[in-house]
Amino acid sequence: MAYIGVDLGGTKVHIAKIVDQSCEKYIRSLIPSQGTEEEVLDVIKDAIAKVIDQDIVGIGIGVPSVVDQQLGIVYDVQNIPSWKKVHLKDILEAHFKIPVHINNDANCFSLGVLHFGVGRDFDSFVGLSIGTGIAGGIVINKKLYNGFNTGAGEFGMLAYQEDNYEHYCSGQFFQKVHGLAGEKVFERAKAGDLDALAIYTTFGKHLGKLLNQILYTYDPELIVLGGSVSKGYSFFEKGIQLSLRDFAYQNSISNLKITISNDPDIAVKGAVALCY
Repeated sequence: MAYIGVDLGGTKVHIAKIVDQSCEKYIRSLIPSQGTEEEVLDVIKDAIAKVIDQDIVGIGIGVPSVVDQQLGIVYDVQNIPSWKKVHLKDILEAHFKIPVHINNDANCFSLGVLHFGVGRDFDSFVGLSIGTGIAGGIVINKKLYNGFNTGAGEFGMLAYQEDNYEHYCSGQFFQKVHGLAGEKVFERAKAGDLDALAIYTTFGKHLGKLLNQILYTYDPELIVLGGSVSKGYSFFEKGIQLSLRDFAYQNSISNLKITISNDPDIAVKGAVALCY
């Protein structure tokens, strides 16, 4: 059977038709993040319409917010201010006449890792999606732990230094702290620019502090990093390891595995897993 997976971010939406584990067709569209609720909805509808066909039996959607899974209502979507309370399931089911399933985007990332990625051989792990923001999905005994409002794993909202972890451990860090686009820092680091490499090391130290908090609270056997920022992992891995030295139980660190998800479609595949 064929499904549509939707990964909604703060700046763009990624939509794909998934058959088994393969993306047969996909589209990426920019989101008018400062637009009205209807303007954002129209972009999503138009993008789905370009992918949908008669084979589709369900639509799975990951959104950067907390979700009422039963009713399909999304609340306070991060980086889309107009989306305070959107009855997304009802709206899309009425429009496309196909069942729609919705969850938090980081949860969908972790579902993708569990069913289609590097998490298949692990019982418990935390997936961290790092892009415009940072959030996690928690898998325990091969089952996603949602929390009551699908908000479990919102590690980025924890207070840290002068703000929260999202400020220091997502793509926001490069722009807000250093006044540089993350893509620019990445390209400079690839070219061996020492300033860019130093920025990445500092970023990794902040992220390592967050990983310490995750280890103290969940003690996972695996942490999987994904999202656009994770492509710079080789540049900020050293910073992570420096911060992990502060963890009180170093035997746990020796047992911990940290890896990245190289599948660019893992979040949409995870969204499709909501339909199963």
